[in-house]
Amino acid sequence: MVGSMYSLDPLEGRGPVIAVVGGGASGTLAVIHLLRSAAASQCPLRVVLIDRHGRHGLGQAYSTAHPAHLLNTAAGQMSALAGDPGHLMRWADAAGITHDGFLARHAYGRYLRETLSDAERSAQPTARVSHLTSHVVAVRRNAQGPALRLRLADGCIDADAAVLAIGNLPAAPPCPVPQSPRYIADPWAPGALDGAGDGSPVIVLGTGLTMLDVAIAVTDGNRATRVHAVSRHGLLPRVHRGQPAAGRTGWLPATTAGAAGPVGLTDLMWQVRAAVADRPDSWPDVIDGLRPHVPGLWQRLPIRDKRLFLRHVARYWEVHRHRMPPATARRITELRCTGRLSVLQGRITAVAGDRAGLRVRIDRAGTSAELTAGWLVNGTGPASDIAATADPLLQDLLSSGLARPDPLRLGIDADSSGAVLDAAGRSSSTIFTLGPPLRGHWYETTAIPEIRDQAAALARHLIAGRQARHRPGSAA
Repeated sequence: MVGSMYSLDPLEGRGPVIAVVGGGASGTLAVIHLLRSAAASQCPLRVVLIDRHGRHGLGQAYSTAHPAHLLNTAAGQMSALAGDPGHLMRWADAAGITHDGFLARHAYGRYLRETLSDAERSAQPTARVSHLTSHVVAVRRNAQGPALRLRLADGCIDADAAVLAIGNLPAAPPCPVPQSPRYIADPWAPGALDGAGDGSPVIVLGTGLTMLDVAIAVTDGNRATRVHAVSRHGLLPRVHRGQPAAGRTGWLPATTAGAAGPVGLTDLMWQVRAAVADRPDSWPDVIDGLRPHVPGLWQRLPIRDKRLFLRHVARYWEVHRHRMPPATARRITELRCTGRLSVLQGRITAVAGDRAGLRVRIDRAGTSAELTAGWLVNGTGPASDIAATADPLLQDLLSSGLARPDPLRLGIDADSSGAVLDAAGRSSSTIFTLGPPLRGHWYETTAIPEIRDQAAALARHLIAGRQARHRPGSAA
């Protein structure tokens, strides 16, 4: 049963309402740019930022308080403001935060929150924000009044538009896992890792960036704790080597001005390998130079080549693209050299156990081994099939036809502006998304630089649309 309507007082009557669903980095960047665009154009606006955990401005990624959990991208690229690349560095200097080029994630969370607060103050009285702690479970079109009604776990709210800033899909285990407090499905849930440093063995599903942070966290409190990280390839992220080298970053015919039309995966991989071979000591520069072109190249790949990439190439791209900071690399090297972290290649095919512990079977090359663990932590990264999600909001959007999966089922189908496509392929004028849900559309869409630019473009689009609807003589 739906509860009562939420009141937006004292904002009542001051322009249209845009509901931003999700208070993590995507939602925060969306609100910051909505406020800046509304203030610049003097467009009255009310924004409701909805976060289920009340971690507005932090989300999962930046809610950690561990000082050794660092950004995996240099601070110079992590500004929240499109068009102002030095904003974060100036903030860090003013705040007296020392760093080696890679900020602690909790510091970046503070930066996002303070930047949001600054945007709220600067936008008043033209635009205002309400922070709401709740969980959106459904969206419906309104027959009268505002276009949408968002049903919450404890009420409902009407809005003229909604931005789905819901982040990544929750990680899914590779096999059934028994109900046990020893299985940690989400290591970033508040307090999730508190008990895992008790000295008993910890098995982490996955060997990516999440595993690195989990290993550091659980081995800090108890030197007896041993971590076994397991993945199909057994690959760790590569290490950042400092600032990009001066000079060319490699030439790829597929990225030259005027290049258009389909591009094949085999040909594209040959071009990347040739560029790396040309400068083998500067491969990070080739990868970083390719990064801005990835969304366009992804759209030019035939669907069959995209599937081949996801099946056979993606993991190799990820470990070179999403690298670890040098300080993190030193910590991980120390753990491996002292035997406190082992990296295993294989597939986890069975998990059994109870409250006392878990037994995990690992298959590789026709052989099986069993490990006993005090804790099992899922660090596999986002799930890869949105149609299998258990999230009630996504289930509702897909079942009602207001949204549909992208052709690869990595996320939500949308047009180039972020407008969600319904089951018939029509672009919505009221429901939008940005960031990780657009992975099937852009692929490279989970990091701050891409989300920031999407947030700025979406804000301009939404504000222009609101102005057009309320302009005298408009046909809207």
